[in-house]
Amino acid sequence: MNEIQLGGMISTVVTPFDANDEVNYDLLRAEVAYLLTQGVTAICACGSTGEGQTLSIEESEEICRVVVEEVAGRVPVIGGVIQNSTAQAKRYSLALKRAGVDAIQVTPVHYVFSPSPEETATHYREIGEATDLPIILYNVVPWALVPVDTIELMRDVPQLVAVKQSGGDMHLLADLLHRVRDRYTILAALDDLHYPAFVMGAHGALAAIPTVTPGLSVELWDAVQTGDHARALELHERILTVWRAIDAPNLPATIKAALELQGRDGGLPRQPFAPASDEERARIRAALIDAKLIEAEPQLA
Repeated sequence: MNEIQLGGMISTVVTPFDANDEVNYDLLRAEVAYLLTQGVTAICACGSTGEGQTLSIEESEEICRVVVEEVAGRVPVIGGVIQNSTAQAKRYSLALKRAGVDAIQVTPVHYVFSPSPEETATHYREIGEATDLPIILYNVVPWALVPVDTIELMRDVPQLVAVKQSGGDMHLLADLLHRVRDRYTILAALDDLHYPAFVMGAHGALAAIPTVTPGLSVELWDAVQTGDHARALELHERILTVWRAIDAPNLPATIKAALELQGRDGGLPRQPFAPASDEERARIRAALIDAKLIEAEPQLA
């Protein structure tokens, strides 16, 4: 297994779909190229922001292949695996390995039934043994959060190198940092709480908001690292304004609206989601103006 550095501000990338619900790879390349200009430390494809739960194994492999090609070794590429059995998770993980990713981000099994701590540990152990790729445990599903005790059971899985803590649980992030930061890289995915997460000692972030505000998010990380907390708080509040505007059940659609309003093209969300409504777009536009990411339209005399 190759060593990999996963700290700092890691951006996810959207999967642009066209009117036929197919992946638009030209738009995908353009988004990756843009994110690289913003100073992100890695890029994750096929995660939640990339609508990975909707992707076939063939689509996932090709998306990651394109991202790896576009990145060209400048930063690590992480491939997302959102599956509900060990067998399927291994198949997807091996496909992403063929595509050339540097690491994989794997959700726990989360459909209705919850495996035991020992079964969860075995799940990640088998994926690690099958792929020998660095694994990020993506702790995102609120009803299936993997507790710290279970994560400690996996200390002997060498491929498990990081935990991405989402699921809206700052308390679990605090426990992870307190108990296992010596063993794992702890990445914050609490989009509205990156500033306090960094102050608490999180090694970085891997989340949706750095896709929408990559420049501000990188600045926030850098400000905390240099101890400029006045600047960090200002950036946190600007980012929070945007997050509150896009945080919705149709997040893929609102994220893509926020990109388009900034002059980027993330394509359409995958069906059944429709593009953001006019009301949602107006709310997002106002937030982007408040965050100084776009300019207000001049008023007619």
